This record gives sequence, C-alpha cells and structure tokens, in this order.
Amino acid sequence: MYLTHLDCPRCGREYAADQLHNLCGCGSPLLARYDLAAVAKAVTPEHFPLRPADLWRYRELLPVADPRHVTTLGEGWTPLLRAPAYGAEIGIDDLMVKDEGLIPTGSFKARGAAVGVSRARELGVERIAMPTNGNAGSAWATYAARAGMGATIVMPLAAPSICRRECVAAGADLRLVDGLISDAGRKVAELIAESAGAIFDAGTLREPYRLEGKKTMGYEIVEQLGWQTPDVIIYPTGGGVGLIGIQKAMHELRDLGWIGDKLPRLVAVQSTGCAPIVRAFAAGEERAEPWADAHTVAFGITVPAPLGDELILAALRASAGTAVAVDDADILADLRDFATREGLLLCPEGAACLTAARQLRAGGWIRAGERVVVLNTGAGLKYPETVDVSGVPVLA
Repeated sequence: MYLTHLDCPRCGREYAADQLHNLCGCGSPLLARYDLAAVAKAVTPEHFPLRPADLWRYRELLPVADPRHVTTLGEGWTPLLRAPAYGAEIGIDDLMVKDEGLIPTGSFKARGAAVGVSRARELGVERIAMPTNGNAGSAWATYAARAGMGATIVMPLAAPSICRRECVAAGADLRLVDGLISDAGRKVAELIAESAGAIFDAGTLREPYRLEGKKTMGYEIVEQLGWQTPDVIIYPTGGGVGLIGIQKAMHELRDLGWIGDKLPRLVAVQSTGCAPIVRAFAAGEERAEPWADAHTVAFGITVPAPLGDELILAALRASAGTAVAVDDADILADLRDFATREGLLLCPEGAACLTAARQLRAGGWIRAGERVVVLNTGAGLKYPETVDVSGVPVLA
C-alpha cells in the first residue's frame, strides 16, 4: 500500500494512516496522501486496461492494504457516453455524460461506500452510522452488509422511498427524521456519543476514505478519454465529496506525470432552493452560511450546510471554475428533453447539470468547441415521480 498519512488541508496537521480518524482537531475533514513517486515506479497507465473493469484497478492509489478486506460488488468503470443530439441543441458539440446510474445500488455513492467500508473493515470497525439524503445510506448499508458490519442509517422522511427499502433489505438499523439531512446529522451525533466508541461516524467527509472512492470518477474520465482531460466537468453539489475527489484525482494524476498541467474547470451545480455554495462563491467567501428552508426536487443536493464547504470553494477557484444554481422547473424540463433526444433517463441531480451546461453555454462561460463532461450521479429509475404520466390516455 502506498498510503503514507492523512493531513488537514486547513491547519496542516498530519495523522497516522493506520489508525481510525474522523475530523482534524480544528474541525476540518482529513485527506489521504500517497507516496506518488513510488506509485509512478510501480505502475503506469498502460497497466490499467489489463486489470478488471472496476475502481479497484487503481489499487495503488487507494487506501486498502490487504486485498482480503476489499468489499466489492463490481463498482466503477461506468460508461462515458456522448450526447450529440442534446449537445447540438444547446451548442456543446462535444458533450459527454458519465453515467453513474449503472453502478451497484444505482448511484455513485457505491464508490465511496466500497472504499470507505473496506478501509473501516481493515481498521477494525464493527458498526458505522451516518446521516443521508437516501442514496449514500443505501450504498453504505449494502456494503456494510457485504462486509459483515452493522450499519445505523438516519434519513429524512422525504427521502426517496426506494432508499429506505434498500436499507431495510440490507439489514440496517434505519431511523427516519421529520426534517433535513442536518437534522439527521444531529441524531447520528447523539447515537455515536451514546455508543462509547462502539459506532464509527461514517458521515460525509467525517472519515477520509469515502472521498478516495469518489475520486476514481476522475481517474476513469481521464482514462476513458485516452489520458486526456476534458475542458469542463459539471457536478451536482450537495456535500460535494465527488467534486473534491475529482479535483484530488486530477492533482494526483498531474503529479504522477500521467496528464499535463491543464486541468478541467469544475462547476458546482445546486438548486435555487438550496444553494449555499453558489451564494458563498458569488460573494467571494471561503465558507458557506447555512441555507434556510432548503428544498428541491433534486433531493440528493438538499444539503443546507455542507461540511466540506471550504474544500468545495477552494476547488472551484483553483480550477478557474464556477458555481450555478438552477430552478426545479428547468431541471425537470431538461430531464425530459435529454431522455427524448438521447434515450437516457437521468436522476434529477444529473439533469441539474444539463441545465447548468445549457445556461453556461448560452452565457459564453462554456466556449464553442470545448469538451464538457456532465456527471449523472444516479439512476433515473430511482426517481419515477420526475416524469409526469398523468396525461397519458387510458384505452378502453
């Protein structure tokens, strides 16, 4: 294993990687660091096509030492699909969609769960707990079951019902709250405090290894493009782990010498009903203030106070990126339009990225001829209510 240590991006403090950690003492998430010089000597890009088509093909850049602890359902290596018809309509001829809907449990959350659970298992964790807007809970409950680990999942009542069913099917201790993910987070904190160390906090960015699974989206995009980077990557941003992870992946690939210095501009997409990152970015702030009365059809990005706000905002600015808020009506319209033209039903969070792409191209921020990758973070089939069929005639 090439993992060397964990460090704090805020205060610089380092932590041993062979011990369980949550946040730094200063309150910041921790990031996993690797001996990249040793990785470069051990493996080259030519090795990866010879390996299985899953995220573990990048094992030198992942934190699990003993392969016996790898907990997998075949996650990763999702398709990067061209979208020529919709792209032509909105003026982006080189538009691609990274479709995470085909991954186990139907969302990109399986990446973080696979690596997070595997590393927790390796470090002796017996039960995890976490708040969730739905899909992360489904994924962590599923992978915990596969690892023989207990899971306590707390989610809002308004979360997609399929996610509750997935948690129950996986044998998780599911608890519901009448509120938002922030309310679920307070309940998890209480449970962990009462457990006397028996429950490990696996909440978003409260442990360092979920991000390591999510960063593999960045590796895959680059490998699928022949070790080239796109000009723009557009990402639906709630907790923002995937966006932070993709930026981390790009920096690691650059430091390895596998890509050049030109990195993609990152776009964080939120809903006008919950846009703390967009507001903070526009104001030039380093931290985001909590969003009041958060609500959106894109439930997965309903995160009024993301723990990783500093890291999200820093990633956007470092990449010369931006942050965009889009309306629910536009999300649903673009979801239908894309499905009609391209034959792929996106999740509402993925459709929000299409709306952002359309608006950014119309405003000139995305330039003609640029290659743009949109992340569809989940299967549209998990959100049947996004398509209105009430007007379909019933034949006698």
